[in-house]
Amino acid sequence: MTARFSHLTPAARRLWAKSGEAPGHGLLAHLLDVAAVAEVLLEHEPPATLEHFARQFGLPVPAFARHAAALAGLHDFGKAIPGFQDKWPEGRQADEALGLPFPPRSLSVAEHACASAALLWEHLSGLGIPHLLWIRHALQAISAHHGYHFNQPEFNRARPPFEPAAWAEARREIFAAYWAVLAPQGIPQVEALSLPAVQWLAGLTSVADWIGSNPDWFPQGERQDSLADYHADACRRAGRALAAIGWSRSAVLLREAATVDQLIGRIVQRPESSARPLQREADRLLDGVRGPALLLVEAPMGEGKTELAFLAHLRLQAANRHRGLYVALPTQATGNALFRRALSFLRAFAGDAALDMQLVHGGAALSDDVRRLQGIYGAPGESVTSSAWFSQRRRPLLSPYGVGTVDQALFAALNVKHHFVRLWGLANRVVVLDEVHAYDSYTGGLIEALLRWLKALGSSVVLMSATLPAQRRAALLRAWGVADADAPAPAYPRLLLADERGLQGATCASRPLPSIRLQAVGAELDSLADCALECLQGGGCGALIVNTVERAQTLYLGLRERLGDSARLLLFHARFPADQRGEREREVLAAFGVDGERPAGALLIATQVAEQSLDIDFDFMLSDLAPVDLLLQRAGRLHRHRRTRPAAHAEARLFVAGLAPERLPDLKGTGWEYVYDPYILGRTWALLSREAELQLPQDIDRLVQAVYGEAGLPADLTEVDRAFIEDEAYGSHLGKRQTEQMMALNVAIDPDAEPQAAYVQKCRGYEEGEEGLGLPNYTRLGQDSVSLVPLHVVAGGWSLTADGEAFDPDQTLPDTLARALHARQLRTSRQALVRHLQAVEAPRAFAEHPLLRHLKPLPLEQGCLTLGRLRLRLDDELGLVYQGPLAAPGEQA
Repeated sequence: MTARFSHLTPAARRLWAKSGEAPGHGLLAHLLDVAAVAEVLLEHEPPATLEHFARQFGLPVPAFARHAAALAGLHDFGKAIPGFQDKWPEGRQADEALGLPFPPRSLSVAEHACASAALLWEHLSGLGIPHLLWIRHALQAISAHHGYHFNQPEFNRARPPFEPAAWAEARREIFAAYWAVLAPQGIPQVEALSLPAVQWLAGLTSVADWIGSNPDWFPQGERQDSLADYHADACRRAGRALAAIGWSRSAVLLREAATVDQLIGRIVQRPESSARPLQREADRLLDGVRGPALLLVEAPMGEGKTELAFLAHLRLQAANRHRGLYVALPTQATGNALFRRALSFLRAFAGDAALDMQLVHGGAALSDDVRRLQGIYGAPGESVTSSAWFSQRRRPLLSPYGVGTVDQALFAALNVKHHFVRLWGLANRVVVLDEVHAYDSYTGGLIEALLRWLKALGSSVVLMSATLPAQRRAALLRAWGVADADAPAPAYPRLLLADERGLQGATCASRPLPSIRLQAVGAELDSLADCALECLQGGGCGALIVNTVERAQTLYLGLRERLGDSARLLLFHARFPADQRGEREREVLAAFGVDGERPAGALLIATQVAEQSLDIDFDFMLSDLAPVDLLLQRAGRLHRHRRTRPAAHAEARLFVAGLAPERLPDLKGTGWEYVYDPYILGRTWALLSREAELQLPQDIDRLVQAVYGEAGLPADLTEVDRAFIEDEAYGSHLGKRQTEQMMALNVAIDPDAEPQAAYVQKCRGYEEGEEGLGLPNYTRLGQDSVSLVPLHVVAGGWSLTADGEAFDPDQTLPDTLARALHARQLRTSRQALVRHLQAVEAPRAFAEHPLLRHLKPLPLEQGCLTLGRLRLRLDDELGLVYQGPLAAPGEQA
């Protein structure tokens, strides 16, 4: 006999899951909706994803997909309790009219997600399944759909006390009807689930619930009387919902045999191009790759590592049926720059497939590239678009293709809300981590944790760097499970591939770069300014890269006055509002990029934001002292492009402030010790100050290994400098590194942990804009920071500009104005300002708009604000200017 809604008792039929117009949306109907979404989601996944996790359930793929969908659909079973049903007065009245009592003592439990796990145990364990531990793990997964895994004490308290028997009878009837409709075949042949399998099921459940709860796609009510027909209709609706979202079926980009030269020609969109030696050697290593793999690439700047990453994706995806690609970079600026290149790559290989691509970082909504992609979403003939559904909080990594910051991927390994949704999105992907040398021990430890997760989830990884210290390289390989991680590495430039065949290595030739003459200049700002002016007298384009925003702003003011109109002067750092920073980035690329209209004479004054992933080129360069790998990264922007140079700059020259060999520069007075590790700065100074010339690329690896390894310091150092580096600075360095490594170990979730013990003593974390205490929202160490929106106090309220139209901060805002405010945000870690903003309650205009609720308004009187000894001023040319005590450690560049 066909099961029907009309065959259920009135109480079981009317228990509600979604409030609304009476009688709301029934619980059984909602469970079937979400199960249908989960099932259709899995139909869109590549076979490799299902095969990987089916093995962990001990089931063939078809049976596994139905089991996973059936379990996901049960996520809200705990809504059939008095405490939850009491939340909607009309729903409670209907329940009471049908004989379901609400004794006050049973209302104390209202957390339905945790109750789902507690109440489902008796139903699932009664199905004759021989091994029950995997059920506990599965229930742990589906009950986490509100964002966090519950702990054992919470499970113990999740059953409603003193509940009348009528409730249990209604639940029994709902479960029996639901399970009969889905009728999973076979029994999982495992005793327990691994934590990665639990996280994958948790991610599937949350995503299916988000989609299945949308009334536009799943209208309330019993849309069919037959439960089987209702489920079939829900599956059809799920298919239409995924189409509306832009969630396409997985497709492999490389569908025919091609040589490495042909692929590189398509990637760079120049068919006549041929692969460089690095790319050719990587392609040889990837030939015949077996299973998910780790490819580690160390090569100098300008050798085509980005194109190699795209090439590796094509090969790895074709071999393993990976569902997509995520490229993770250190900063938003580097992510923005690479997004355009990734978009060109996808368009070159999409063919007739419809692909979604996301920019994955907090400023993505400001990107003109993203807005254009969203504007053409759904247009016929457009192969790559950007769905607005994927762009919402916690969803971008669900899209098969994305470029963004490494932080967004690292959140997957931390106990932040819905971190398992990020893991679900990263599963069976190719994940590229660029500039992996650019992180401290804490973030490096989180990257190692992420590598362990990615391997467990069936993903492949490409790690890229100009060069890595040997101990860092070994740590990354060990995180992937490479047994011989400490084995000698090939000569630089080097490639290492770890897959099911073991570890293979290779080296290759690289094009010689022009030699760079090293020259010391004083650390004082006047010395840097004088040197820059002297260089500019020979014409050409130069860069002056300093370690703090204060130094950049002061240099800009002094040089602006001294230069006049004789050369173009640009300032670029991270303390501009986001819209202005984007404009500055575009100006920098237009002036110094490969296709820009290069000025006859120009100087860029910048902080670290100019040293990574921006394809810019200079005739001469000045730089503050920095760790050797970052100095080499900066030097890689010298004579980078093939072009005719002014005669005065025919030879590449790098002037380094504080590099004079006589004595170590004042690291405290310059503020450099607050930005970089004094021990690494000291070793860089000691070893690099004895060099007269850089021969790239061969000197890159030699110098990095010397500074970060155990090479002895020069014999002619003064006793004072030697004692500082080897004793004082080294002791602090060692303690800091050990502390950071331990902190990373303590906060990261271990994929090898037993699922029910994995979260013991792991604080629940909160990302920016969420309320709560516990794990800080850091994927990088540093002091507290906030994102603010500078505003001007004017007659009638606040304004975006000093002479602009006023708005009332106590009124809700139109979306156009909210977007304009959102586009003006900037981030600060200055503690006096952070404490001030955290203590101020957000006005209604910010608190009630989703774009603004995680931002802090900063009202300025005549462009200024005074907080004790700190005075800050917003300047159109300089950005946010602080006047007061020295910048705090970790102040953003």
